Amino acid sequence: MEMKKFGNTGMLVSDLCLGTMTFGWQANEVQSHEILDHFTENGGNFIDTANVYSHGKSETIIGEWLKRQDRESLVIATKARFRMSDHANGVGLSRKHLIHSVKESLERLNTDYIDLLQLHTWDALTPLEETFRTLNGMVEDGYVRYIGISNFRAWQFEKALQLCRSKGWNEPVSLQPHYNIFVRATEFELLPMAREENIAVMPWSPLAGGFLTGKYKGGIEGASKGTRIGDSNNAEFYKQFETRRAKNIISTLEKVAEKNHKSMAQVSINWLLRNPAVTSPIIGARNLEQLKDNLGGTGWELSKADIARINNASELEVTYPYDQRAEDQQKAGRISD
Repeated sequence: MEMKKFGNTGMLVSDLCLGTMTFGWQANEVQSHEILDHFTENGGNFIDTANVYSHGKSETIIGEWLKRQDRESLVIATKARFRMSDHANGVGLSRKHLIHSVKESLERLNTDYIDLLQLHTWDALTPLEETFRTLNGMVEDGYVRYIGISNFRAWQFEKALQLCRSKGWNEPVSLQPHYNIFVRATEFELLPMAREENIAVMPWSPLAGGFLTGKYKGGIEGASKGTRIGDSNNAEFYKQFETRRAKNIISTLEKVAEKNHKSMAQVSINWLLRNPAVTSPIIGARNLEQLKDNLGGTGWELSKADIARINNASELEVTYPYDQRAEDQQKAGRISD
């Protein structure tokens, strides 16, 4: 793996980030530690978790592993926002919930600081100023090194950014969006904003829940237990991947993978890495075999021709205000007849 500058900060992270949502769910503690060991032994230093993953078990597993690691050599990212207790203030981005969440995460992770604390998603109830005043205090007090955002819309991220700038507070430096070859609407607003503001981008679900590996090309009905789809109670959601566009994407990926002597997962990850807006895709694994395959997504480059083939197969319908007419109007600086 290569090291990359993390947005507009001076921190360096590996070009792949290890996602740990499977820890305590599809991977037990021993398996999880094997995954962590292999990832770091192969040059990875960037690990992403969240307090809500397996209701804290993911953080706890990482914390046990951290006891025998050089903590300063690692970049540990976690998140707060979702419900971790039943009482009224057990959810959200209020000062009360954030402070409690960070305290709990620090204890589970066996560390005295978090490298990257991310807001897991927007909270319409809590004033933005309350949230970011609290986060700024955490950075100033040394509990958090950097602030990140996950699952915000572009206008929400920009609103937070401008608030911090107006107050002289520590700004959010990263964005964790849903982005892969299937989910490309992220390219309309979020990625251009990130490039304009020099924000680090960590796409989650780079393999679209396993669909981009090709293992569901026969349909989701027969998905086995132990897979993301087989264990999901939201099978209706995944039926979007049985469309004509989805089948065209899988067919194209198969051909590109065969041509490059790579797996479809490796091609899908490399496609993300070739995007200049992307810093570190978040790769997840429930076993060592999956991790080894995913790590093969870096260290080589898809050709421009192969990227074009994949882009053409996965292209979304572009409508106003993202179509060519709108772009022409913006360049002209006026509305044409």
